[in-house]
Amino acid sequence: MLRGALAAAVTPLAGDQLDEDAFGPYVDFLVGAGLDGVLVLGTTGEGLLFDSTERRRALELFVEASAGRLQVAAHCGAQTTADTLTLVEHAAAAGADAIAVIGPPYFQLDERALLDHFAAAAAACAPTAFYVYEFERASGYAVPIEVLFALRERAPNLAGLKVSDAPFERFAPYLIEGLDVFVGPEALIFQGLGAGAVGAVSGLAAAFPDKVAAVVRDPTEAGAIALAELRAAVERFPRHAALKFLLGLRGVPIREDVRRPLRQLSDSERDELRGWPE
Repeated sequence: MLRGALAAAVTPLAGDQLDEDAFGPYVDFLVGAGLDGVLVLGTTGEGLLFDSTERRRALELFVEASAGRLQVAAHCGAQTTADTLTLVEHAAAAGADAIAVIGPPYFQLDERALLDHFAAAAAACAPTAFYVYEFERASGYAVPIEVLFALRERAPNLAGLKVSDAPFERFAPYLIEGLDVFVGPEALIFQGLGAGAVGAVSGLAAAFPDKVAAVVRDPTEAGAIALAELRAAVERFPRHAALKFLLGLRGVPIREDVRRPLRQLSDSERDELRGWPE
């Protein structure tokens, strides 16, 4: 079962290809910062922009590099149920500690369709722990609470959720007794942990794992506010490229490259980021 501070990891690229040599040093950096685990190929990891072969290989590289030092949760959400099951089955066989799946984007599924989709994904990875990834802004719709109650009856390996909704009033309904909830928005870490969440899966931790781990270990309102301010500063830039560029500034051999249509930084944006304190 996942616990504690997890980074929503970036995916290292060299041009438009996976930068396989960068996965090891990146994971070493995250381990050294005191994280408990990583969620790979999620929103921060550009997961839906890669094809199935790339996603499977990237997961293998993360699992290999972690070598048991970090828990590895694989985001396997995809547009179709068939593609989702392909990724889920591979992730479980490849040694992922947990599987997470977001509701398929674009089509707003009704409760029956969404329940069937999640139930099929959970069954495909059983007994590996299964998590629903709730992020209304990314999927286009919220997962109804009723779907989660029904899923718990159909999927014995349903362990919990990662919830990236904000503000807290939109997050709180997912704090369901008996399900482990991970906080997505750094601004909600203090409130979320205080209300029963078991950890955080943070995009900011992709480049600032030490700062996020410290707040998860010792949650304070001031700490969560500081993380929220740092996140807001990063969001002023193209976020994926900025996180990778900041990793480079911190000594991690990761390029700024991102998968289009995401864009790289402008020269002026790079200059501004170079002036950031570590």
